Amino acid sequence: MPFDIEKIRADFPILKRKVNGYPLVYLDNAATSQKPQIVIDSIVNYYSNYNANIHRGVHSLSQEATDAYEIARQKLQKHFNIKNAYEVIFTSGTTHGINLVASGFSEILKKGDEIIVSALEHHSNIVPWQMLCERTGAILKVIPMNDDGALIISAYEKLLSEKTKLVFVNHVSNALGTVNPIKEIIRLAHDVGAAVLIDGAQACSHIKPDLQALDVDFYVTSAHKMCGPTGIGMLFMKEEWGEKLPPYQGGGEMIKEVTFEKTTYAGLPHKFEAGTPNISGGIAFGTAIDYLNSINFREIEAYETKILEYATKKLLEIEGLKIYGTAPGKTSVVSFNIEDIHPYDIGTIVDKLGIAVRTGHHCAQPIMEYYKIPGTVRASFAFYNTKTEVDALVEAVKKAKLMLT
Repeated sequence: MPFDIEKIRADFPILKRKVNGYPLVYLDNAATSQKPQIVIDSIVNYYSNYNANIHRGVHSLSQEATDAYEIARQKLQKHFNIKNAYEVIFTSGTTHGINLVASGFSEILKKGDEIIVSALEHHSNIVPWQMLCERTGAILKVIPMNDDGALIISAYEKLLSEKTKLVFVNHVSNALGTVNPIKEIIRLAHDVGAAVLIDGAQACSHIKPDLQALDVDFYVTSAHKMCGPTGIGMLFMKEEWGEKLPPYQGGGEMIKEVTFEKTTYAGLPHKFEAGTPNISGGIAFGTAIDYLNSINFREIEAYETKILEYATKKLLEIEGLKIYGTAPGKTSVVSFNIEDIHPYDIGTIVDKLGIAVRTGHHCAQPIMEYYKIPGTVRASFAFYNTKTEVDALVEAVKKAKLMLT
């Protein structure tokens, strides 16, 4: 459909509400996106009309629920250009997917093996690997960043060796908006025989990744940042790794045969989907994918680029304001501070004017330590935001500065 901002905004019921007497200006999309009515209706429809457990029942409701859930899996397969639907594993979100892979590799890595993360990572793509190193004796190495908030690829190349077994990098930095050169990162890792996991949580609402073209081994993301519900996500796992890694959890669904003497496991994806899943969430994830594709990702990317450029220009007109993350490739995130004003104070004041931004270290403390700051104010934009809302943010920040200096 044509990109009609007013029609798009009408799809999101929450955008009609007021906060503290002001129209809501929601600029915290990097934390979670808002949900269109069609996604909300999908959840209500499941619980109202065919709520049943999946894969286990011969009755009609169970079959209907199973069909809807597996159709959603196929939607993700098509959207991300994944070779096989069974390589799509439903998780509770990005963090769950990362921990699932880390748990599997704890059976594979040995003392002295090396794994690499980047300086731009969210804590959920740092802590599990530190825990993995503690369990296995593997060594964690870090790709450094520069002042623009971009990774130093020449330094990454020097870190790689035959000891490198795993590389973990986010597709987009949640704190700065930097788009990492993941295709090159994956290629260089594969040249030394290392596997690669890409954290796509911040990318997939802005970019439509082609996972076969990337040739990535693992890719994780969360529905709630793609206009879908919370509590559901995706782990793409190449079939060869699905056969190598042990199950993450034991329970129903992930088994082939159980006796008290021995259990054999099911194949992908069920091997990693123990227990009753978030059925309504999975179905609604598929609905959210349909909705985003109905708008068209090229249109989304082009519109958000205009919003980012406009917001960057208008915010930099405020004296004393500094933007962190100025790499050439960025998604629609602006992280900033004003001189000696604490970001929390700015965030609190602009909230009184109905504007939702995120303040703090954004679960990316190493980035803040690099810049020697306590945190930033982060305004993160989606395709349903407008230049008028950017203007409201700029005026609110000006008022906050006036009050705090």
